Amino acid sequence: LLLHFHNTRGTALANILTALELGVTEFDASVGGLGGCPYAPGATGNVATEEVVHMLHDMGVDTGIDLGALLEAAALAEEIVGRELPSGVLRAGPRLPLSR
Repeated sequence: LLLHFHNTRGTALANILTALELGVTEFDASVGGLGGCPYAPGATGNVATEEVVHMLHDMGVDTGIDLGALLEAAALAEEIVGRELPSGVLRAGPRLPLSR
């Protein structure tokens, strides 16, 4: 089972977290949150891959994905499309590791 979430109302990560708790392990996502819906022209796109990876890393899940490289790809995508993409992690950057 693979799930596909848009982040129109900011609930995609919550939906993914719930799906993970129910055993789903595969999700569609797009760099920078690119995408959209022809039926909701003002809506944001798909859940941003870097937001999903950031959340999974915070949860201790080893994704095998280099978040820094992914953020560089999202910044490049933003440059190519010529508009700000709806990725909170791209805007704010990844959470810094907590010192112990």
